[in-house]
Amino acid sequence: MTSRTGRLLIQILIIDADEKARTELARYLETRGFYVSGYRDLTTAISIFDSNMPDVIFADLQAPQIESLADHLDQVESPTPIVAFSSTESSKQVVDALRAGASDFVLKPFSKDKKALNDVIRKLLDRVRLSRLNQLYRQELEDANRDLRNGIAELRADQRAGRKVQMRMLPEKVQLTGGLHAEHLIKPSLYLSGDFLDYFPLSNDKTLVYIADVSGHGASSAFVTVLLKNLSNRLQRNLRRGSTDDILYPDKFLERINSELLDTGLGKHVTIFVGIISVSERKLRYSVGAHFPMPVLSFEGGETAFLEGSGLPVGLFESPQWEVYEVVLDKPFHLILFSDGILEVIRQKSLDEKEQRLLELVSGGRHTVASLSEALNLDEITELPDDIGIVTVTDTVTVSDNTSLK
Repeated sequence: MTSRTGRLLIQILIIDADEKARTELARYLETRGFYVSGYRDLTTAISIFDSNMPDVIFADLQAPQIESLADHLDQVESPTPIVAFSSTESSKQVVDALRAGASDFVLKPFSKDKKALNDVIRKLLDRVRLSRLNQLYRQELEDANRDLRNGIAELRADQRAGRKVQMRMLPEKVQLTGGLHAEHLIKPSLYLSGDFLDYFPLSNDKTLVYIADVSGHGASSAFVTVLLKNLSNRLQRNLRRGSTDDILYPDKFLERINSELLDTGLGKHVTIFVGIISVSERKLRYSVGAHFPMPVLSFEGGETAFLEGSGLPVGLFESPQWEVYEVVLDKPFHLILFSDGILEVIRQKSLDEKEQRLLELVSGGRHTVASLSEALNLDEITELPDDIGIVTVTDTVTVSDNTSLK
C-alpha cells in the first residue's frame, strides 16, 4: 500500500512518558511522511494497537517492559520491530534493551543526532518493505494454494463422475450372447481409462467382440472411448433399420472408427482388435488395428496360441485398409483378449517371456477373468503403470450341437 507520493503508508507508534520528547519525535516522523500515534505507557498502547497493529514501535521503556512488549508481539504473531530510545548513555542499558527484544537503539534528544535516527528509519523502511512483500507473497501463495485445492477437488469430482459414466458404458460383466459366455475386467491406471471393450449380439448367430487401447491417458483418451461406444450403438441401430451393415464386417467397422476419429481432430489414435464369431458357421472373422498383444485362442484339449494378424492403427491415416482374417472354431474354445497394460504387470523381463507367460496361464486352465486376475495378482496392485483390459469369451455350445446348422 502506498501514498499518493508513492511512499509506503507506514504507521509508527511512540511509547514515551515524556510528552515533549514524544511530540518532537512525532513531528519529525510526520514530516517524513509517516502516520504517527503516541501514548504515555505500555498498557494503554497495547490496548489500542491490538486492533490496529503499527509497522514500527519507538519505545522509551526499561528492559523488562521491552521484553514484555516483544512477548506480546510474538503472541499475536506480529513482525513489528521495536526501536528502543533513551537519554541514557549507559552501554549496559543499551545492551539490556537489545537483549530484551529491541531491534535498534536511538539516543534522545533526536535533534542532536538526526543522522543516526535517519539511518534507523532507512533500515526500518527496508524491513517494512520486505515484511510487506513477504505478506503479499504469502497471501498470493495461500490464494493460489486454495484455488489449486479447489481446482483439484473439482477435477477429482469430475473424474469420479466420468469414471462412473465410463463404467456404465461397459457391457454386463457376465453375459450370455449367441451361445457364448463373455466377461471382462477394466482396471484404470488413473480415474479414467484409455482402454475400452465391448461385446454384443449382432443376431441370434453372430456376436461382435472388441478391445481397444486409446493413445495416452486421462480425460482426453476417455472421451474417445465414449466415441467408440456411441459409434457401435449407432451402427447396431443402422443394422436393425437396414440402412447400413458395416458392423457385420470387422474391416468396415475399423474404417468407420478411423473416419470419426479423424473428424474429431483430437489427435488421438486407437489400437484395436475386433472379431465377429458365427456360432452356426463355427468361425471367427477378425481385423487388427495394430493391437498388441494379440488375443489368445485356446481349444478344449487342443492347441493354445496367439491369433495371427497385423494392421495399421486406427485414427492416423486418411484411407487405410484392414485385412479380414478367419479362424475355424471346430472345437469348444476360449478366446481371451488383453490390452497391452497386462504385459506391464508380468514379472518376466523380455517381451517373448511375457507372451509365453500369458500362453502358459491360458493353457494351464486360466480361462476366466477371476482366474487370470488371481494368477497375476491384479487385485493386490494399487498403482498400475498402464490401464488393463481383459475380455474372455467361452464357447458354451459344443460342435456336435451345431452340426445341423452347417
